[in-house]
Amino acid sequence: MDAVTPPSDTTAPRDVVVLGSTGSIGTQALDVIARNPGRFRVAALAAGGGRVDLLAAQALEFRPDVVAVARASAAQDLQLAFYAEARKRGFASGEFPIPKIVAGPDAVAEVAALPCDVVLNGVTGALGLASTLAALDAGRTLALANKESLIIGGPLVKERARPGQIVAVDSEHSALAQCLRGGRADEVRRLVLTASGGPFRGRSRAELADVTVEQALNHPTWDMGPVVTINSATLVNKGLEVIEAHLLFDVPMDRIGVMVHPQSVIHSMVEFTDGSTLAQASPPDMRLPIALGLDWPDRVPEAAPALDWTKAHTWELFPLDDEAFPSVALARRVGALGGTFPAVYNAANEACVEAFRAGRLPFLGIVDTVARVVEEHEAGGTGRADAPSLDDVLAADDWARTRAGELTAAA
Repeated sequence: MDAVTPPSDTTAPRDVVVLGSTGSIGTQALDVIARNPGRFRVAALAAGGGRVDLLAAQALEFRPDVVAVARASAAQDLQLAFYAEARKRGFASGEFPIPKIVAGPDAVAEVAALPCDVVLNGVTGALGLASTLAALDAGRTLALANKESLIIGGPLVKERARPGQIVAVDSEHSALAQCLRGGRADEVRRLVLTASGGPFRGRSRAELADVTVEQALNHPTWDMGPVVTINSATLVNKGLEVIEAHLLFDVPMDRIGVMVHPQSVIHSMVEFTDGSTLAQASPPDMRLPIALGLDWPDRVPEAAPALDWTKAHTWELFPLDDEAFPSVALARRVGALGGTFPAVYNAANEACVEAFRAGRLPFLGIVDTVARVVEEHEAGGTGRADAPSLDDVLAADDWARTRAGELTAAA
């Protein structure tokens, strides 16, 4: 895509901290920023530390003040990668100023609190919670792609966030936020999230028994990391998104629906009390919701390609098969219970996905095991359904991972 002409006004660029910069969301966010130098400036980058060469290349291109790696042992590798990348690009010795490097388990949350206009949290999984809380406590606008931190943090996250401080980056929730501009909160009847259906759309439960890891990683629409891709195959990702929509928009769980939409063009819909439904449609390209998250409530021109209205389109919508994909129904129950239950659902799933990828658990065993862990959490009376503390949430997360690990080790 050609470079976008910077805005003609004299507004200073927004300073952005990108967490998870070497992942799918992070790299696409940096693409948006690169094409809009008059709108955005990278203040800091953060990543896990598994791809230091890419992180060094990003730092040389965007010149952040700080670079963070969650794995302390990667700090020296990152510094060496800076020098190697600088030589590759022809920089003379000392010509490129090495940014400040912070490393360790608290490093990503540390940069989330740095002075900036917006923090994009693209970290994968429950590890993003500390960064979400740090950004909110520092008063930063939070462009949230890490749905897990809101889901497991629940009331903790909501009580720390000012109105409008969290901007959704998931394509479905960005779509809902755009549609909700079309009416008042008291005019909303229900939210409808769409799901591609993943690689196994239309299969019965029996036909999912022998699914392989390779098949589960073959998503028909989106290019995502392995955990999110498998979550999309089980539709756990959609279950998490139902809980996220409930928390973001304060709509009861029984007023949030899901429709399977194979084309992934309609990203979500809002039905209003007069019978009108507004839908947000665009080609499946995460750069559009990312750009909205970075500059909300303003739109970034040419953030992503638009639909071609000179051609015919056929869009299909189907009811969700809850028997083949029980993860969404389980998520509704978990979301209604509240408290530490969403943390247990998410943590048990992450452990089960790891077991599936390692060959210790069949595909159908992922959600079945998550359901068992949730049931044990409820039956044991250990689930806090009121207002759990951070320690409660972290303890529930740890218990669920341990219990799921025990169950999958014996599978």
